[in-house]
Amino acid sequence: MPDKTIDVACMGILVADVFGRPIDQWPQRGRLSLVDEMGMGVGGCASNAGIDLAKLGAKVAVIGRVGRDGFGDFVRATLNASGVDTSTIVVDPEAGTSGTMVMVHGDGERSFIHYPGANARVQPEDMPDEVLQRSKIVFIAGTNVMPGFDGEPAAQVLRRAKEAGATTCLDTVWDATGRWMEIIAPMLPHADIFLPSIAEAAEIVKETEPAKIAEKLMAYGIKIVGLKMGEQGCYLRTAGEELRLPAFRVDSIDGTGSGDAFAAGFLRGYLEGWPLERTGRFANAVGALCTTAMGTTAGVRSFDETLAFMATAVLREG
Repeated sequence: MPDKTIDVACMGILVADVFGRPIDQWPQRGRLSLVDEMGMGVGGCASNAGIDLAKLGAKVAVIGRVGRDGFGDFVRATLNASGVDTSTIVVDPEAGTSGTMVMVHGDGERSFIHYPGANARVQPEDMPDEVLQRSKIVFIAGTNVMPGFDGEPAAQVLRRAKEAGATTCLDTVWDATGRWMEIIAPMLPHADIFLPSIAEAAEIVKETEPAKIAEKLMAYGIKIVGLKMGEQGCYLRTAGEELRLPAFRVDSIDGTGSGDAFAAGFLRGYLEGWPLERTGRFANAVGALCTTAMGTTAGVRSFDETLAFMATAVLREG
């Protein structure tokens, strides 16, 4: 019989991105500005992580919603072409596919204009029981921009996943409403792994030092806290281990999707059963390589290519 196991089921936001580079200032009202590069790609935490994991050799399913429109067709086709199972993506007739205009600055930093669209209508029922039962890891990706799902509804899925025997993982995006802990508190006790950026985590627990952030998060029962720190690498904490790992030095072009790439790399290392340090270094490598090309996933390489990069790459200082 064919193996129907899913390594990672990624549930969360699915987005069509339109990006341009470089954009260092907004054009005057009624005027036109030129850019050197413009393109379209898939974005959103669940789809980015799903594509990255597939590139790294994992079996992946993506669960979420798109609209009945060209953007939705594009998202599903791109995921399918990447080897991701899209059979449980809901096509919502009452909302458009979520979209983001990504303005990439000359130094690689990004600014965004975002339309929530169908992501706002994701429901716990969108995650089938049979997917949970086949999944090694269930990853909720994109908390804070799914108002129909964030909080207790997402906690329901995490609880169901743990009951099915899956490891659970959680990631966030920036909460423009400022409600942070109010939204995420119901979810934290049901997450085995939590991989936020340090800026997001600081807002959640109202601390700035990585160690204090991790301590407060682990008090909810989280087993592994991984704080993404950009050019400063990452901070990892378990009950018996604390690590701060430097980033790899690369020629960065576009940082879009690098946090999702880190998460994908971390989960891929976790699936291998590696020690925490090797898992974190691999995650840093996947995140760094993501920044070497335009778009959210183009820079991510295969599992073997990433290991080869790690063997010769130079670490950032400080």
